[in-house]
Amino acid sequence: MNPVIVLVRPQLGENIGKAARAMLNFGLTEMRLVSPRDGWPNPSAGPAASGADIVLEKAQVFETVADAVADCAHVYATTVRKRGVTKPVVTPEVAASDIRAGRGRAAILFGPERSGLETDDVALARTIITVPINPEFGSLNLAQAVILVAYEWSKGAALESPPMTDLDPPASQEELEGMIGHLDAMLEDSGYYFPPDRVPTTRRTLRTMLTKPGWSSQEMRTFRGVLSALNGRKRHRSTGDAE
Repeated sequence: MNPVIVLVRPQLGENIGKAARAMLNFGLTEMRLVSPRDGWPNPSAGPAASGADIVLEKAQVFETVADAVADCAHVYATTVRKRGVTKPVVTPEVAASDIRAGRGRAAILFGPERSGLETDDVALARTIITVPINPEFGSLNLAQAVILVAYEWSKGAALESPPMTDLDPPASQEELEGMIGHLDAMLEDSGYYFPPDRVPTTRRTLRTMLTKPGWSSQEMRTFRGVLSALNGRKRHRSTGDAE
């Protein structure tokens, strides 16, 4: 079964909504709230959830952490701080693997935005989840913490990746040579190639640059259009000067 996400004393409705969005992105839908500071439902949660309404609609509210996890056989506490509690410490990846392999419901606790879980909250858990983080700046917001755990869970949840968009087919060698010749003629006409003894090297450098990418036909046509526009502008200026 999918793990339950338990937000302990969350403060802002916006953050509850963002956490719901993070959950649904990775296939999690069951949220439990422990004593949300501003009550529940919270009108600020919906807009922040960006469409993850199913998570908010199903959210349950409890007075204590113990009540929220009473039906769960495995309870994990997320924290980046060292605690005076001797418990196994695992990464989100290991926790996700253990939850999938175990029997019974699992709950993952996330603390309030300002301070995180208190020691008494962590004491209710059997395992601590933590991530390597900059010791000089160990500040994750609530949605970030949820998404780290939810993402690791999703790896084994057989979620489908977003549909791929087919790339344009690569340009033919004829098209590439045509573009290079077009550019070369314009550069020749503009007096770009100077001094004469450097012309072969310059031409070789330009060809190397232009043949590195896998140009698509559309990109080739676009670039040729740019060259034509520049050439047309130059001709217009020359005609104006003559007049």
